[in-house]
Amino acid sequence: MTPPQRSAELVASGLRVEFTTRAGRVAKALDGADLVVRAGEVVALVGESGSGKTTLARSLVGLTKPAAGEVTWDGKPMNRSARGLKSLRRQVQLVLQDPSGALNPRQTVYESVAEGLRVHKLVARSGKTEDELVAAALSSAGLRPPEGLFLRYPHELSGGQRQRVLIAGALAVQPQLLIADEPVSSLDASIRGEILALLLRLREELGLGVLVVTHDLGLAWNIADRIAVMYLGRVVESGPTEEVLTSPQHPYTQALLSVVPEMERLEPIVLRGEIPDPTRIPRGCRFHPRCPALASGEADEVADACRRTSLPILPSDPDGHRCACHLVASRARADAADEVSA
Repeated sequence: MTPPQRSAELVASGLRVEFTTRAGRVAKALDGADLVVRAGEVVALVGESGSGKTTLARSLVGLTKPAAGEVTWDGKPMNRSARGLKSLRRQVQLVLQDPSGALNPRQTVYESVAEGLRVHKLVARSGKTEDELVAAALSSAGLRPPEGLFLRYPHELSGGQRQRVLIAGALAVQPQLLIADEPVSSLDASIRGEILALLLRLREELGLGVLVVTHDLGLAWNIADRIAVMYLGRVVESGPTEEVLTSPQHPYTQALLSVVPEMERLEPIVLRGEIPDPTRIPRGCRFHPRCPALASGEADEVADACRRTSLPILPSDPDGHRCACHLVASRARADAADEVSA
């Protein structure tokens, strides 16, 4: 497939997504999320289940409408008309988490991959036949010889093959950016590496930007250029992968990283409880009820702020390492004062 020109970036600014529960309470699935994904880079969006990762991913392609904030693509605000969303989804493709559920069991591999070509009327513009475009997409996804899969159904494929068919369906429309929601969570360890290698190859060969939504910091370590860590609807730490994972600042990132097998030098940090109910976001720092630094007394100097003072939304900064934490901010102010006095 011919690599298209890559220059655009997808930007989320202050996204807030709310749902009303059956009990009439308002759940804040996103509560001011900022994120930037640029063409040609791999960004990992990490956090526990319930942190808002998938909601953010769906918001980026217009599947979930935010109550506040905006999404821009190539510098232009998202157009939420049917025509505008269709144009966006031609450029930004979402690869869903469960290939078994995402693929229509009654459609052949050929029909699944050709669907996007037909929706966006790309065959007439390409100068190639539909068969050629479907074959090229399957080949790019690592399914060769592609013609041998045309008439097969999802139940006849392995889990890794089904995941590749989903990716091929996205590649068929030649997007500039892929959003992959937990792309390897349901796969065996031997297949996980192959899919991750495929995503990296697509970045290198086609110039694709890739946003990988995952709970696995080990995966992020192996694939991502940048990492954004989410907790209860907000990004709490972000920056270049090496900086975030070798020098994590937020206690939440430190806890997630401590249980990654590759990080044997770290003592495991056991977080108390689970992510709070999004209808009852804690006052102050939203992480403070589970914060190991606060529980151990390490954050005594800022304990009152942790419990009472809300932190500002962490702005997206593609080139910097940022963290939303009262303890980190206090230490940064102390270091700056020491430098001035010296």
